[in-house]
Amino acid sequence: VQLVESGGGLVQPGGSRRRSCAASGFTFSRYRISWYRPASGKERELVALITNDGGTTEYGDSVKGRFTISRDNTKNTVYLQMNNLKPEDTAVYYCNAHMEFLKFKNDYWGQGTQVTVSS
Repeated sequence: VQLVESGGGLVQPGGSRRRSCAASGFTFSRYRISWYRPASGKERELVALITNDGGTTEYGDSVKGRFTISRDNTKNTVYLQMNNLKPEDTAVYYCNAHMEFLKFKNDYWGQGTQVTVSS
């Protein structure tokens, strides 16, 4: 089982970056996918999530209107398009796959990749 993230790196303020989270080893289309980053005062902050069929998306208040999450279940990949990046977006971003069915829950995590927004 793997969640492999890509698309991190250094970006200038106001710039854009597309992140990818590629899954293997499990039935990707059954899992809700989320991106998280650490946040002061709590363990982590939800950046964005997308349901297993792509029909519903949610965003953290700090990224609404700037970030867009999407998925391609034929490629087992989720994308996070990040626009108008700000220095406060600097963080390690983690991809999470989550499934719940009756009493069964399962989570997979990516390794985390750094995004640095700086001039």
